Amino acid sequence: MSGGGNGDDGGVGEGREESGAAGKGGAVRAGDGTRSAGPGTVGATRTGGAGSFGAVPDGGPWRGLDAVGGLAALRGLLARPLASYHLLLASAGLLLLIGLTMVFSATSVRDYAQGGNASASLTKQAIFAVIGIVAFWACQRLPARTYRSLGRPALAVAVGLLVLLNLFVAYGRLTGGATKIGPLEAELLGLYIGGIGLQPSELAKFALVLWGAHVLARKGASLGWWRELATPLFPVVGLMFVLVGYNDLGSMLCLLALVVGLLWAAGVRLRVFAVLSAIGLAGIGLLVAVASLGAGSGVRGESNYRLERLTMFVSPPPLEQCRDDLCYQMVQARYAIASGGWFGTGLGQGWSKWNWLPAAENDFIFAVIAEELGVVGCAVVVSLFAVLAYTGLRIARRVDDPFRRLAAAGATAWLVGQAFINIGGVIGLLPLTGVPLPFISVGGSALVVTLAAVGMLASFARAEPDAARALHARPPARWVRLVWAPLPPLPGRRRRAAPPSDARGTVPQARRRRRDDQAAPRGARDGRGRGGSADERRR
Repeated sequence: MSGGGNGDDGGVGEGREESGAAGKGGAVRAGDGTRSAGPGTVGATRTGGAGSFGAVPDGGPWRGLDAVGGLAALRGLLARPLASYHLLLASAGLLLLIGLTMVFSATSVRDYAQGGNASASLTKQAIFAVIGIVAFWACQRLPARTYRSLGRPALAVAVGLLVLLNLFVAYGRLTGGATKIGPLEAELLGLYIGGIGLQPSELAKFALVLWGAHVLARKGASLGWWRELATPLFPVVGLMFVLVGYNDLGSMLCLLALVVGLLWAAGVRLRVFAVLSAIGLAGIGLLVAVASLGAGSGVRGESNYRLERLTMFVSPPPLEQCRDDLCYQMVQARYAIASGGWFGTGLGQGWSKWNWLPAAENDFIFAVIAEELGVVGCAVVVSLFAVLAYTGLRIARRVDDPFRRLAAAGATAWLVGQAFINIGGVIGLLPLTGVPLPFISVGGSALVVTLAAVGMLASFARAEPDAARALHARPPARWVRLVWAPLPPLPGRRRRAAPPSDARGTVPQARRRRRDDQAAPRGARDGRGRGGSADERRR
């Protein structure tokens, strides 16, 4: 669109320059490939042999010209109407490709030792990636009104699955581990039906984005009152925290980041964030206290296992006690990161996957990246997440619909916050919570739901006012719209609400009567004109 216009202008300018009017001081192309500036041009002469141009002289006013030109080109790319859409596809696609590569590198040794197939985990993850791409395709085709209508049923399904999972886990602890009833089986974080697993906490994140954005967008300017915030947002969010945090502390922190993103995009006052921060710190302190009591009593379960990580982060034990304790993973992750250096040991050449680092393909896959790809590889991954964060906030700022703005901010806070929690735990900035790294770690439910959320962001990116106008100005082919995505609605063209019915009849009848009144003479308006009837004037 705009890029095509710039290219045409550039071609015309170059043709005029080569035609060469000496009186205008244009540059004239010489026969030997040199280019000399005329008396009216500003700059120095560029020379070069064999059809190439020489380098710009160093020093003077030419210093930094390439940097300025690069910034101008970057601004030009970001100013394009579909820049948000393309940035989103590029960052998510590259992260997914890196994830598949690192999953194969982290699991090939174990899979070959267990079953003789080094690509077993890669094949399984690739299948989930294909399912996630289909979910992305379906979600980018949906309009905003469909997402708003899906918020409440999705939240109800997520809460029901979380309650079922917690009941199964509690029943298993009471009966000594029996967590299977018929074809339904439950583990600590997931439900399995016929070998197909589902992690309810991942669905809960997406459902909370949709429902929370719908509630906050409907309240609008009344969010300054505590009563409007307290009902129904805070009770539902508190219930989700309890249901998710009962077994999965990391997912509860992701939900917290999601809610903070929603409230920030809604324009909630800072004192609300201060109160919520105080409540969150008090809750974390209570969890640490419960974990300390559980560890002191000698009772150890899966919940205590996750909560004890907080106490080890605050007061880690000595290094010689970390061989068979919870801090073993942390120590091995530090060794893997330190051995990577700047450029790493090489893709597939790390030693941590040789049973030195447990869960290397899941919670600690960033340590494998640091070991095999070094600081450069880690910088690439972090930069891609930074681009994803910028793109999500850009979409939230540029869309004109309150629901789209809130949902984009909430989804961005969820994905980027989860990446920050995972990377921070691996490198030691945060306690380990067990959350996967989005797009990269092994996990079917997490990958499918993440790609579905990216599809929702892609739908919102296409609905930006500039993007919608550009797509309508030069629409793609009909088969592209049918196969890939339909055209978004133009900004400002919203469905008008039906006006209330008139006391004198329905709205069409009232309009017809007004037209008849205006067309009839004043004396024959039957009491409905400006002067009214004679009886009405006498009264």
